[in-house]
Amino acid sequence: MKVPVVITINGKSYSEEVEPRQLLVHFIRENAGLTGTKVGCDTSQCGSCTVKLDGSIAKSCTTLTVQADGSSITTIEGLSDGVDLHPLQEAFWNKHGLQCGFCTPGMIITAEELLRNNPDPTREEIRHGLEGNMCRCTGYQNIVLAVEEAARVMGGKS
Repeated sequence: MKVPVVITINGKSYSEEVEPRQLLVHFIRENAGLTGTKVGCDTSQCGSCTVKLDGSIAKSCTTLTVQADGSSITTIEGLSDGVDLHPLQEAFWNKHGLQCGFCTPGMIITAEELLRNNPDPTREEIRHGLEGNMCRCTGYQNIVLAVEEAARVMGGKS
């Protein structure tokens, strides 16, 4: 038995019939073809699947697609305007806040929420804000520097 859903992702509407047990991360990657959102741990521990769901961050590996019916989702692909990178994307590139890049989409989505709620975070607040995301490559220092840089560019004082 399949269930109809209508989900808007990065401004584009997707109307599909899905299995009730399908995870949102698989809908985003397979149905919408947006592969920036990663499947990491399937337990919401690593954060690589993080997206914005109706304006708040959510782990798409533990959210069912049917739970997102009628919702609006923003993925890493939706942060850019299609021409220029979002200031967080640019800062991660400029400050070497990524290495393999696997955690980067979730880190950036989470950092965007952090900066929206706190435009001028301290380093400790940045570290705390990113606690739900794991990076196995960078040691986090350059990620923190990237978020500080984005805060400065976006109008915070960091």
